[in-house]
Amino acid sequence: MGMLDGLLGQVTQNVDVKNLAEKIGLTPEQIESAVAALGQAHAAPGDTVATAAETTGLPTDTLQQILAHLGGEGALAGFASQLAGQGGVLGQLGGLAEGFFGKK
Repeated sequence: MGMLDGLLGQVTQNVDVKNLAEKIGLTPEQIESAVAALGQAHAAPGDTVATAAETTGLPTDTLQQILAHLGGEGALAGFASQLAGQGGVLGQLGGLAEGFFGKK
């Protein structure tokens, strides 16, 4: 969680994965996976939240809450950009999202 917390802090003004998980009612691992899926979906064609919902199996309203806590689509663009610049970390986290939610 440390790397994701660090990136989230840079992009979203100190969002804490553990605290966000408590607010939303998910585990920190689910939040990490959801954020990774949102980051990947942001770069894909179509609706970001709907695409992330397909990947994670989480309801769109839950993903909307997470996205709002992150700062919206603008913050997500910065987050996705930083993850992509970390040597493919976005792809690695996307794989985590799929594995965590049983999509692999």
